[in-house]
Amino acid sequence: MIVLENTLISDEIKTVRFSCDLSRCKGACCIEGDAGAPLEEEEISLLEDHLDAIKPFMMEEGVLEVEQTGVFDYDSEGRYVTPLIQGGACVFVYFDHEIARCAIEKAFLENRIPFAKPISCHLYPIRIKNTGFNELLNYHKWPICRKALEKGYHEKTPLYRFLEEALIRKYGRSWYNKLVKLLH
Repeated sequence: MIVLENTLISDEIKTVRFSCDLSRCKGACCIEGDAGAPLEEEEISLLEDHLDAIKPFMMEEGVLEVEQTGVFDYDSEGRYVTPLIQGGACVFVYFDHEIARCAIEKAFLENRIPFAKPISCHLYPIRIKNTGFNELLNYHKWPICRKALEKGYHEKTPLYRFLEEALIRKYGRSWYNKLVKLLH
């Protein structure tokens, strides 16, 4: 376990080699699982405020679900998550040549909203657990990411390097630079 400021970081963040391979996994993390993507409270407000800019990129089923239930739901532990379409795909998913992609990210890339996607999606496969005192950063092992592990191994890409942009977005450049020093 690595300690950095208010974070406790699993050793796997350093040792696991990882690099998403959307051409092989087809974005399965957006369509599989028993709950939607974790949301921070402020992300709910952002989604509500910018929903009209996101909707054009969403599938019809996702738009209908959001219009009926809102932009968030709760997981089995009572935490905020994105809603799912009939218990399956995230409401914000759309398909591009059989690859599941994020409508939120698409709206961002088209300069229609000011945020890329929920931080939990940006950081995946790192999951954050808030203890009230610290944040625990753990590697989430999921068989659908097997191809990302293979690609990361071949490219020799440590998980913390693959997620550099997301970690900087969450914790800042200074924090990330300290992490890199601790890991070497």
